[in-house]
Amino acid sequence: MNRDPVKGLQMRTYDQLASAQPPYSAWDIFGRDDELGTINLLTPERVAAAAQLVRTGRRFSLDYPVNAFQPFPTAPRPATRHQVFELGEFARDDWLDSFYLQSTSQIDGLRHIGHPVYGFYNGLSAADNSGASTRLGIHNWAESGIAGRGVLLDVVRFFAEQGREYDREATVLLDATTLDEIAAAQGVEWHGGDMLLLRTGWAESYLSKTEPQRVDFSYRAKSPGLARREAVVRWLWDKQIALVASDTPAVEAQPVLESDFRAPGRLQSGSVILHQPLIALLGMAMGELWNLEDLAADCAQDGRYDFFLTAKPLNIPGGVGSPPNAMAFK
Repeated sequence: MNRDPVKGLQMRTYDQLASAQPPYSAWDIFGRDDELGTINLLTPERVAAAAQLVRTGRRFSLDYPVNAFQPFPTAPRPATRHQVFELGEFARDDWLDSFYLQSTSQIDGLRHIGHPVYGFYNGLSAADNSGASTRLGIHNWAESGIAGRGVLLDVVRFFAEQGREYDREATVLLDATTLDEIAAAQGVEWHGGDMLLLRTGWAESYLSKTEPQRVDFSYRAKSPGLARREAVVRWLWDKQIALVASDTPAVEAQPVLESDFRAPGRLQSGSVILHQPLIALLGMAMGELWNLEDLAADCAQDGRYDFFLTAKPLNIPGGVGSPPNAMAFK
């Protein structure tokens, strides 16, 4: 084991987690009663160090508006209805109807996806992960806060600068080697406890379409993203990534083309294969449909791909997911 000098956690490499119970889980790293997962890696020391990245005061909202992704591309999540009413001649109030918390920019909570063999994070069973329970709810991250060093890997610009073919509406697999290549090209170094943002250009492409074009595109459901390979999970864990988010509906590439998690005795196939080891076994925070365009343009302009990043999920006890309310500061 390698003792993390920042917090004193008994950290292990991904391969060392093979002997964990269950295998390749972080349940004993953060504690069997833990409800924060990899957000534990955002220690006060790391947050304070990341705050030094704020040099110009430029701010970037990373949330798309509510209802931006209508019709929703991968699930039946109807549009939110926003109602404004009068409290008096010079006073107004409002409420939301049909507010699906993962229908636009979002962060997945730890009760969102479970492992088909071992259940949800830290062994919460499917039966116990009910509406009556608040275990693993998004409120834990709301109360702890999410803040630290963010790192953007600009997939679109990397492929363009390398003269390599790239289609933001295709199933482009980003494996561990490709992630290392992008980081090296941008001069990125990993500090531990970083929050990784992947700009693929998918959201920008989807939002440029008319509604009929979006409906047609949704049936094809293709997007770039992380390759469904164990090497990618190993890469994320060994880099001590506290949160991974992208501008796509799933972070991992869609649809499933191939995965070494399909072998007998390992994870079963499905549309969110990487979600299972990342969320259920490692407790990793994941974000989807984040707005990365303005931030990416600024990073390309000044050559700085790291920044101070904050996210504040809604404080909903037992919530499964939430808009991230994310901001990047440079």
